[in-house]
Amino acid sequence: MTPPVLHRLLIQPLHETGIEYAITGAVAAIAYGEPRMTNDVDLIARLDRDAPSRLIDRFDASEYYLPPEEVIAEESRRGAGRHFNILHVPTSLRADIYLAGEDPLHEWALAHRRGERIGNHTIWLAPIEYVIIRKLEFFAQSGSDRHLRDIAAMHRISGDDIDGFLGSALAERRLTDLWTRATSA
Repeated sequence: MTPPVLHRLLIQPLHETGIEYAITGAVAAIAYGEPRMTNDVDLIARLDRDAPSRLIDRFDASEYYLPPEEVIAEESRRGAGRHFNILHVPTSLRADIYLAGEDPLHEWALAHRRGERIGNHTIWLAPIEYVIIRKLEFFAQSGSDRHLRDIAAMHRISGDDIDGFLGSALAERRLTDLWTRATSA
């Protein structure tokens, strides 16, 4: 379940733009694992040519900060590591939008995303395998145990949902030892 305020202020408005997205990061870890506090939502998204203008139209400048439309369009044309933020100014809640681009793992996650009902709405979650892989990569970069705790909780609560893709993806990225560490605690 996504935190209600993040859903109402950031996820649902993005969903209404029709942009293909999947929630990842802490919010996905909460959905697959245990509740914890977070004040942002990480998403992967595929932007078409009209997406920047739809974002600007949907996220009113009196409440939200977004980069200018031209910057979003330029970011969508750049190479790896493309991203931008949407900030709800009154609350300082943030959406970090990572663009799918040509990253095969992003593409896999969007192709295998999972619909989750919240009231009368459906939101899209990245597959648990994607969330685990990215959290292991972030742990390797930052050393933050928060990622390992999230992974352990996801494994304990939603471990039956993990499929064989994870093992090969972990081996390919040399993350198997970190996975063992996260799940043996």
